[in-house]
Amino acid sequence: MHFDFATAGRILFGSGTLARVPDVVAEFGGRALIVTGSRPERAAALCSALGKASIEFSTFACPGEPTLATVRSGVQAVKGHDVVIGFGGGSAIDCAKAIAALATNSGEPLDYLEVIGKGRALDNAPLSWIAIPTTAGTGAEVTRNAVLGSPEHALKASLRSPSMLAKAAVVDPDLTCSLSPAATASTGLDALTQLIESFVCNRANTFTDMLCREGLPRAGRALERAFNDGHDLAARSAMSYASLLSGLALANAGLGVVHGFAAPLGGMLHAPHGALCAAVLPHGVAANIAALAEREPSSPAFAKYAEIAQILTGNEHACPQDAVAWIASLCRRLSVAPLRAYRLREAQLPLLVEKAAQASSMKANPIRLTAAEMTEIARGCL
Repeated sequence: MHFDFATAGRILFGSGTLARVPDVVAEFGGRALIVTGSRPERAAALCSALGKASIEFSTFACPGEPTLATVRSGVQAVKGHDVVIGFGGGSAIDCAKAIAALATNSGEPLDYLEVIGKGRALDNAPLSWIAIPTTAGTGAEVTRNAVLGSPEHALKASLRSPSMLAKAAVVDPDLTCSLSPAATASTGLDALTQLIESFVCNRANTFTDMLCREGLPRAGRALERAFNDGHDLAARSAMSYASLLSGLALANAGLGVVHGFAAPLGGMLHAPHGALCAAVLPHGVAANIAALAEREPSSPAFAKYAEIAQILTGNEHACPQDAVAWIASLCRRLSVAPLRAYRLREAQLPLLVEKAAQASSMKANPIRLTAAEMTEIARGCL
């Protein structure tokens, strides 16, 4: 048994943990930059708590998914601060993560970006940063990469370094209760996707498998409940925990075909990352299972898909294909929109398939998919 596991320096989980943030921040300095999403007013309670603790702060809004331009502005805004706080969904947290990393390193973001940049390693450790998620989906609070968009390249790519892990992740399920049903569905299906892909990927290990086995039944039972009743705190807590586990797993294992498609789709379409993952999820899982059944039926991943089906359906005799049916049914009940709703066209599919095949997430997919199989996934998502 061999594995290498790394995560945030400290994880605080549970209802009401937001109140502990001032003490955590004080460990790293007295001046904080709070990076928020499109609704900075959601951080009012955090700002009040910091003010009462005599911690100086300013705010920086990341109105959508972070771009290179947003991060460049954030690097200017963080000057004079000791610590960065990412407060929001995965976009705000990734933005904070990138700002903290580039605040202490010279050059342009593209110097360090994968795929479309030079992919240089960071020379210096990032500024201390703390993650406070307000959604239950990305697990970005415990990952070591920041996904940034480059409109000029029509692509999203990662800024990645082992040193980019947060000093602390504060996961308070109370903060997710105001999520809309649509946001609950898209972020929750992202977490479910990450648990599935980390479990079956070719870099999975016994430790990440344990995390996925803990997270899958929680997400499977709680997501629809949280969608139907946003104030079901037990469901919200289960989803926050499942999301955290998914981040821990993916950061130390990998992902697969669904995220392989989501990366170029994020650059091609104006749609939330979770919504894109949700649209691809049943088709990506179906393609992997069919390919494994045909070419590698003895693969551990094929057996794991059967285990996923058993966990999600509650049927100990379920087969891998039952997982596809369960996921597709859940997506229908959560009103997941197909990619044509985001104006993806048939003519764009060859480029999408080409870019998806080159995405970093595809390197961990449990089986190499053919161009025809990738094209079938793309058509199914329309």
